[in-house]
Amino acid sequence: MNSKSEYSKRVALVLGSGGARGYAHIGVIDELEARGYQIISISGCSMGALVGGIHAAGQLDGYREWVCALDYFDVLKLVDVTWSPMGAMRASKVMSKLEQLIGETLIEDLAIPVTTVATDLIRQREVWFQSGPLLQAIRASIAVPGIITPVHFGDQVLVDGGLLNPLPIMPTLSSHADMVLAVNVTAQSPYPVTLEELLPAEEAAQEHAREKALEAEGQGFAGWMAGVREQAQRMFASRGGDADDDADCEQLATRRAWGRLDMMLASFDITQAALARYKVAGYPPDVLIEVPKSVCGAYEFHRAEALIRLGRHLAVQALDRHEGSHRAKAYQAEASIVEPPQTPHEVPPTSG
Repeated sequence: MNSKSEYSKRVALVLGSGGARGYAHIGVIDELEARGYQIISISGCSMGALVGGIHAAGQLDGYREWVCALDYFDVLKLVDVTWSPMGAMRASKVMSKLEQLIGETLIEDLAIPVTTVATDLIRQREVWFQSGPLLQAIRASIAVPGIITPVHFGDQVLVDGGLLNPLPIMPTLSSHADMVLAVNVTAQSPYPVTLEELLPAEEAAQEHAREKALEAEGQGFAGWMAGVREQAQRMFASRGGDADDDADCEQLATRRAWGRLDMMLASFDITQAALARYKVAGYPPDVLIEVPKSVCGAYEFHRAEALIRLGRHLAVQALDRHEGSHRAKAYQAEASIVEPPQTPHEVPPTSG
């Protein structure tokens, strides 16, 4: 088979929700482009909407550079704790950075058609953004219920699309693509699997060494999260804290925020994993890349570099399988072409 025709396929890309695991989407896009695939449409939810929109706007390299430089203390500084009835965080600091990258870009002006998916709490239905300000569409799609404050758009109250559709395959069905590739970053697995277990040995060793070095310096994420959970237990036990909580420092406030969010995000992950499985069953993509939800917490945004590498590694495996199957089918089709049988008058006479 001609390699050019094989690697010039038009791809409809579906990028699912899943918090920090959505960084794997970047690695998948890297591998698609390295193989010469043309992404002709993108449908995304939550982090999938963010990464897909940023890519379509041509700013993925700038976004990658920013997130790969973040450690978890940087991530904490991005948390806008508000404790309003509608959510714990405003996400204004994150959105300010995204605004620097994409400005007032409109979805209809993007080089690649993009659909971002949110959920309307009032009408209890999906909302697809296919036009209008990209920044607003991303903000609505990432508003995890109870965690990030929703977006009020007309008479709609919009939150994370993952509430109803964490893997929005349907918007890509009319794109006339040669292949639909979906990336599910809340995949369920028979047993918990770590990020290091899925990475190639050399890259896994690098990630393990990095985490171990942080732990040795007293800056390890595991120890920090243990402190967060302890703070959360104390806070809940005292029904929200003591009277002098208002005098607490900003760091203590953000630690308590993450303590509350820890369980909420884990619960949301479970729901999204089940919903994504149903979406795949209803609309099976041609290629499905699955990132187990156990590789890291939805909030571990400081692990961007390793998660991007994981996304690319899993994309290599999935695309190798797909292309291998494609070549095998082409070979079988060629082998099935045989010379037509001879007509009776062409058959040489036999001797008696």
